[in-house]
Amino acid sequence: MARFTDRTVIVTGAAQGIGAAYARALAAEGAKVVVADLNSEAGETVAKKITADGGTAVFARVDVADPESAEAVADFTIAEFGGINHLVNNAAIYAGMKIDLLVSVPWDYYKKFMSVNLDGALNMTRAVYKHIAQAGGGSIVNQSSTAAWTYSGFYGLAKVGINGLTQQLAHELGHSKIRVNAIAPGPTDTEATRSIVPEQFVDELVKQMALKRLGTTEDMVGACLYLLSDDAAWVTGQVLNVDGGQVFRS
Repeated sequence: MARFTDRTVIVTGAAQGIGAAYARALAAEGAKVVVADLNSEAGETVAKKITADGGTAVFARVDVADPESAEAVADFTIAEFGGINHLVNNAAIYAGMKIDLLVSVPWDYYKKFMSVNLDGALNMTRAVYKHIAQAGGGSIVNQSSTAAWTYSGFYGLAKVGINGLTQQLAHELGHSKIRVNAIAPGPTDTEATRSIVPEQFVDELVKQMALKRLGTTEDMVGACLYLLSDDAAWVTGQVLNVDGGQVFRS
């Protein structure tokens, strides 16, 4: 399949984990991919591997919490590929994040966390939406989490915000033929998850799931490609759980 031939996609947080899997899969289906991340070394590695495998990818450093940095990535993408068709807002503070309560987390840390995990998706969308509209429309996928429906402190609160942001932007941008959806992964076996979730807690999570295993980065890819592609031409404002049956929503 080559659903993204001649289309350009920016994937934030693409230097590792789920973001890197998205970038590789999009390139394999013909997309020109901008691997956007703060981690220059890892991001360059992902982009070079995609290119070595026959795809098209470049690295761009971005701090999604900074509106000027987001604008710079958009400008870089236009200069490099001539347009923007899709955006994946995957960047987040997750690996090594502070574990604390909402009522006691240091305020400066909380504000920094939200500036990346919630405001970052809006900064990137504001930076690219006019370009996507000029290209005739396109699509955006935001990275949520099942943490939005479970007690997960300020991490979960940020993902509740991502869900609301997704719905609001879907209505604001629909007239420009831009669809906005979100993916809510369940517990996923990544280096980041292993760094913050104790093994015994993972075992308890798995017991509660309908499918008795952790997700993998590849489990998330199909949902992302579907929501970005024309296969989902009449789908917008939706949050799709990819979670092995962890969360029941009615």
